[in-house]
Amino acid sequence: MFKKTKHWTKSKNVNSKRYKLDLANYLHGKALKCVTEKVNGIEEVVAKKGSIIRKEDELLVFASQDVVMRANVLEVSAWELLSLEGVVITAPDLEHGGEERTIVAYYSYWRELED
Repeated sequence: MFKKTKHWTKSKNVNSKRYKLDLANYLHGKALKCVTEKVNGIEEVVAKKGSIIRKEDELLVFASQDVVMRANVLEVSAWELLSLEGVVITAPDLEHGGEERTIVAYYSYWRELED
């Protein structure tokens, strides 16, 4: 019952605080197969095997035993790929001096299991 109520009250404004917090909670704990970034017009694999973690007010993309991206949740713009096999994340990266980066994080298993 509460799942339906939460779905009805979900924010649709992608720039709202509530939407960004809900998105960060949705992404929290997703296992990743690989992370890519477009550099000089070429899509390069930046890291493999990791996860997306929400830690307090930050979203971390952790892969290859390193923090690939660390950003404030309220500054993140993210959307899932149409295939639902990953997410595109654009944000100022606190781990790399506040430079705005866009990465694509591919889920290791993207289909949700039904209860």
